[in-house]
Amino acid sequence: MNIKSQLLELCTKYADKRVLGYKNEIELIKESIENNDKVSNEEDDSGNSKLLDDLEKNMNYLNDANKMREQLKLVRPNLVSDNVVLGSLVKTDSITFYIALSLGKVEVEGSEYYIISLASPLGQLLKNRKKEDQFNFNDKSYVIKDVL
Repeated sequence: MNIKSQLLELCTKYADKRVLGYKNEIELIKESIENNDKVSNEEDDSGNSKLLDDLEKNMNYLNDANKMREQLKLVRPNLVSDNVVLGSLVKTDSITFYIALSLGKVEVEGSEYYIISLASPLGQLLKNRKKEDQFNFNDKSYVIKDVL
């Protein structure tokens, strides 16, 4: 399996884990709301109010995680492009970036990669750049050595 496929698989597992975690949290909150309804009186509604807020937050997080998964379905690990696009592996003179989602630094087969989103400030800076292009980020200068 090539490195781009491995990095995509890592991203997919991360997104799947987030979706599952939020689904589990939502189920726990729903159970708590049901249990509160069985034992509470009408005057003490503050517990359910907090739970409903938590439920709404987790529903939003789940929605975001599902969007993340959908975004990953657009990544084509075998795509070859001279420009930086979704799914590109961007090797600079000091750091290698994988353009997929905001995951941060990972290590695969003894090498470090920074998995970033195309929508992030750095992703927007890299978007459509080519081999030998230079860019600055956080007061540091980079040269793109290769786009795979």
